[in-house]
Amino acid sequence: MVSIGVGILGGGTVGGALATRLLTEQDAIAAKSGLTLELRHLAVRDPGKPRPYVFPPNLMTTVPEEVVDDPEVDLVVELMGGLEPAAGLVMRALQAGKPVVTANKELMATTGAELLEEAGRRGVSLLFEAAVGGAIPIIRPLSESLAGERITEVLGIVNGTTNFILTRMCQQATTFREALAEAQSLGYAETDPTADVSGADAAAKAAILASLAFGTWVGRDMVHTEGIESLDVADIGFAADLGYVPKLLAIASETGTGIAVRVHPTLVPVGHPLASVSGSQNAIYLRGPGVDELLFAGPGAGGGPTATAVLGDIIEVARELLAGAPAPPRVRLAPAGLRPVAELETSWYLRLEVVDRAGVLARIAGAFGDLGVSIESMVQIGRGETATLIFVTHPSPESGSRRAIEALSGLDVVRQVAAAIRVLIA
Repeated sequence: MVSIGVGILGGGTVGGALATRLLTEQDAIAAKSGLTLELRHLAVRDPGKPRPYVFPPNLMTTVPEEVVDDPEVDLVVELMGGLEPAAGLVMRALQAGKPVVTANKELMATTGAELLEEAGRRGVSLLFEAAVGGAIPIIRPLSESLAGERITEVLGIVNGTTNFILTRMCQQATTFREALAEAQSLGYAETDPTADVSGADAAAKAAILASLAFGTWVGRDMVHTEGIESLDVADIGFAADLGYVPKLLAIASETGTGIAVRVHPTLVPVGHPLASVSGSQNAIYLRGPGVDELLFAGPGAGGGPTATAVLGDIIEVARELLAGAPAPPRVRLAPAGLRPVAELETSWYLRLEVVDRAGVLARIAGAFGDLGVSIESMVQIGRGETATLIFVTHPSPESGSRRAIEALSGLDVVRQVAAAIRVLIA
């Protein structure tokens, strides 16, 4: 049986898990795939760092270029994360005619078009199934199984940290800070959780999903991004009473005049398939005229699940190498026609703290009506000097809704627009 030499860049959580499996499960992998995968080189920052598995010293190096340039390495696996030196090393491998497997969403969302073009020019594969959704198979279905389908919308819960936090806030009525602290204590959130809670991580994945779903290049900087830091547990409770669950959604949609890609907190109706996705789970929901609705769900992070997705890509690339034929281009990206979020139809949940006196509702309704925003429902909570009003609006242009929110803030009867959260238009 011909062996394929594998070199790994990065010995962290995912890289360590993958390297361990290549060393300890080689026979099982060969029995199932018909391939002998041999780990030839592993680049790490600190060879002396304690690890769950003790790797042979001769496999390890602190010079990642040695992995790429090693003639015994037939394919390169990039698991370093970040843009540099990852981007340079991946380009170096592709230019040397070596296929690459990566789990790096930031890399693919930022320089994916350039790297895919180089891979196509060299006739080798660049696979990145693990870059979105961990073990959930979504990249290959979008680029292959659904290549003939006109996808109209992609909705994704693609960040396990934020989904865990929001689940805790819903189920235990904890504050954002309390839920974040629990996520950090359980290892679901980093010491610096900014990339997760700000929506940046989800935005990189949204860019990748949109690019594949619509066949247009969407860069990370093209994604409208909002995080969950300002969500108040009180609004989660009020939203639950109205039949909604909060999620940080990555949304990419075809609008007829371009595609729109955004990440922001969204109130999802309890009957929607994404509403029940809880804890650190991820899920991606697709719509298209031929398939109607599809839901992909499962563990979206962690060393084991992500290593499984990476290993699947490795096996596919290894089979291509054994076949000896140039890798067919899986992804073709045209220039993107993007539609600004301000032009979209959006619906909103609004919580207002107002002066409790006659005529207040009329003035608020007038502010909505002046800007073409109609009210679907209204609930008043409490009486006295101040009352809380909860509104859900009918879909209307985002720009008008935002101007209405600004106008409400300027009314002397409105003490505060305490919350403004988009509602998913089902």
